[in-house]
Amino acid sequence: MRPKLAAYGVGVEKGEVRILDGVDLEVSPGEFVAVIGPSGAGKSTLLGLLAGLEAPTEGVVEKDGSPLVCPGLVSYMPQTDLLLPWRSVVANVALGLEATGVSRVKARERAAEALERFGLAGFEGAPPWALSGGMRSRVALLRTALLGRDVLLLDEPFGALDALTRRGLQEWLLGVRDELAATIILVTHDVDEAILLADRIVVLSERPASVALDLPVDLGRPRAMEQETTEGFAALKARLFGALGMLR
Repeated sequence: MRPKLAAYGVGVEKGEVRILDGVDLEVSPGEFVAVIGPSGAGKSTLLGLLAGLEAPTEGVVEKDGSPLVCPGLVSYMPQTDLLLPWRSVVANVALGLEATGVSRVKARERAAEALERFGLAGFEGAPPWALSGGMRSRVALLRTALLGRDVLLLDEPFGALDALTRRGLQEWLLGVRDELAATIILVTHDVDEAILLADRIVVLSERPASVALDLPVDLGRPRAMEQETTEGFAALKARLFGALGMLR
């Protein structure tokens, strides 16, 4: 099967700093891959390459077997939600569609139809400042998903949230994953989050980063929070901590 998204021999240098070095990654259609690694290893840089936001210094990034040379072919959610404070919830959700040429009326109709499925019913006219952190994350994720791209890139979407809110959103994302109907790549610092959500976890080494470990998550589907207490979950966690150099 041809990979949906791939990086081959990818290296990135910025000035005199080498960030990525010989990264090889293949992601199959419909797969959920989490990327973890030390702080500053280049996880967000890798995601930017996969989004077509920048070009590698060396190597190639491909989507469906063809070089990825421009942005807009995948959906990308950055670390900050970037909600516009003067727009309501429904208007923020519709913004991505409007940017692709969909009329304002049609875009807001489609946004309004999707709000209930993302737990946002009743907040159509609310401004972003009236929302909790978790709800803001849902708005940003819905705006990204509504573009309908077959690849969804998430850069630490829950990283700024408190532990309880983050846990609730992890459980919510498990529930809506099938509805998203996309290949998903998630960058996270949270090892438990990676195991809970992903089909496979890629560990980046210290900078200049390469792939230190490519680990399948053999916990089956559907996933549940209760699996965090199982021996299988603990074994995966130990392997990841070992690859991160956190077990001595």
